[in-house]
Amino acid sequence: MISRLSSQLLLMFIGGAVLFSSADAQDRLQRKLNYIQPARYYKGNLHTHSLWSDGDQFPEMIADWYANRDYHFLALTDHNLLSEGERWMKLKKIVARSDDGVLDRYRERFGDSWVQTRGVGEQEVRLKPLSEFRSLVEKRGEFLLIPAEEISDKFGKKPIHINATNLAEKIEPQHGDSVRETIQNNLRAIVQHGHQHGREVLPHLNHPNFGYAVTAEDVASISAERFFEVYNGHPGVNHLGDEKHVSIETMWDQINAIRRTDLKIPPIMGIATDDSHEYHGKPGSRPGRGWVMVRSEFLTPEHLIQAMKRGDFYASSGVSLDDVNYDTQTKTLQIEIIPDGDATFTTQFIGTTRHVESSEGQREDDAHVHIGAVLSTVKGTSASYQLTGEELYVRATITSSKPHHDPSFDDQKQQAWTQPVGWE
Repeated sequence: MISRLSSQLLLMFIGGAVLFSSADAQDRLQRKLNYIQPARYYKGNLHTHSLWSDGDQFPEMIADWYANRDYHFLALTDHNLLSEGERWMKLKKIVARSDDGVLDRYRERFGDSWVQTRGVGEQEVRLKPLSEFRSLVEKRGEFLLIPAEEISDKFGKKPIHINATNLAEKIEPQHGDSVRETIQNNLRAIVQHGHQHGREVLPHLNHPNFGYAVTAEDVASISAERFFEVYNGHPGVNHLGDEKHVSIETMWDQINAIRRTDLKIPPIMGIATDDSHEYHGKPGSRPGRGWVMVRSEFLTPEHLIQAMKRGDFYASSGVSLDDVNYDTQTKTLQIEIIPDGDATFTTQFIGTTRHVESSEGQREDDAHVHIGAVLSTVKGTSASYQLTGEELYVRATITSSKPHHDPSFDDQKQQAWTQPVGWE
């Protein structure tokens, strides 16, 4: 028989085990909950340059700039390279791009032990690779760096630049015998890279009006291209076009009208980026002008890219949206805008329509197509549009009454752009 003392000890042991098991289960549950969260919007820039190519700032200083301004992810996209390996740069060349205080600010931020220099007469500074500095600025669930490259190609004198986000290694420019073939060859290499390395990779066409190199017809014809920059913050990329060339936003509608009517392939989606090169207050392509807001459950490259491929994101140059929702049953696009002080907002629902006359014998091919028509204008912080059946697609441009905080063209207002819907 078990003595009274033994019974008490046994009960204490069993009780302790139950408590330990319960506490352990709660700890496991809490750890699990730390990873489970509803989808939310993450802010990021997918086009950035550093001293590794033609920017004027150290890459970790750039990452630190974005991390301290409520960005959640950043792709460093230097021309035709990834920031990896051993690289030293002459200090006088760095100063020529920036100013005399650039090295002092670098030391002040990261410390003398981090900054590496060599030489006495002609001093050089070591440029740190991404693998070395990312641990200084990344923070789980808060800020992420994504390896990327601006594949900078050309056809003749026409610049053709395509960003590839989330690369394992750099991709060389592929060239081609025409603008379209050059784009196709580079896209093919990016897609193959993703398959080869088993990773999600996002290609997007940069600044199509730069050098007026790429037309709407060029982009529309390449089915593998699904993303392009509807806004690029570089002042020299001809965002508004000229008397002979359409604006980028008009080009967007031309591309999708061709895709919807003639080619019947998926739409092009619009990205906003900085294309930043200057970080010391000089005129030019400065940071913080354009970004994407991606709705995802997790802040990882794979989940962000998957969300963008689904079209679950919007582009912005200042306007923040609380929600964008397209109901496929009612065919209604609903937008909720986050208030911004005394700013007022105007939402334009824009699309391409095809109206068939009711006269007998009218064929669908004879329909009147209106490209990039303003279908509805709504004031306020809540706006919706229900498709009638005549629209080939609908998207929205939201414009604030507030000017852009650092404009790249005259009279620029803060804006946001949703992706085209109604494609089904």
